[in-house]
Amino acid sequence: MISQPENNDSGQAPDKEGVPAGAALPGSPELPAQDVTPPADEAATAPVQQTAVAESIEEEEDVPFRPPLELIDETVADEDLKFDWYILKVQVNREDSIKDALLRRVKMNGLDRYFREIVVPTEDVVEFTKTGKRRVVKKKLYPGYILVNMSVTDESWFMVRETPGIGDFTGAQGRPTPMDPKDVERILRSSKVLPEEEGAEQKIGIPFKVGERVRVKEGYFQNFEGDVNGIDETHGRVTVMINIFGRATPVEIEHWQIEAV
Repeated sequence: MISQPENNDSGQAPDKEGVPAGAALPGSPELPAQDVTPPADEAATAPVQQTAVAESIEEEEDVPFRPPLELIDETVADEDLKFDWYILKVQVNREDSIKDALLRRVKMNGLDRYFREIVVPTEDVVEFTKTGKRRVVKKKLYPGYILVNMSVTDESWFMVRETPGIGDFTGAQGRPTPMDPKDVERILRSSKVLPEEEGAEQKIGIPFKVGERVRVKEGYFQNFEGDVNGIDETHGRVTVMINIFGRATPVEIEHWQIEAV
């Protein structure tokens, strides 16, 4: 027969060995009761820590709102920045494309505040076709150079020099030298950046030089040869010394009526 487990008067369920849970084993010393009261030091510091946390939360709530960096307008130039006009050496026949590339890099790098204007110096020149038809064309004043109005700092200087196609600033010992204000005004007026002065006449492009040998290709002195003695760029005429009846005679001819020999 299977014996039934004896009843436990204490009301606790016996463990596997028949000993009530929590009861001391026979012959084992009694364990002292565990004290769960926190130490006096921890009890004393707990309110202080809670107070510090509360104060820090209050301080954070008092901090004024600041917009994120992407909302701050950094393109406004500082009043302390000094701007001057400088000359940049660039690759010939690439002046316009290098100007566009520099403008893109300025915008991409967020350096607008250091740059105001970039100009390819040009002038309007009047030319005449072989038939004498007048036309106005733009010609570069200084091939291989562009002008930039900027504030030179380590950051802006480095970005300009790292732009493909740009050599360096003009100046003594590699240091950028600002242009003379009078030269700047003259170039900007010629390039139409500034309005032209009243009474200013357009320049006429004449592809000859004083002393050059030329031949008259049409007109009264057709097929005569002579040396260029003077050039009138305002009216587009050339004075040629032509030998007439054994004497060198100055003759004023339209520049499109002669050709180089």
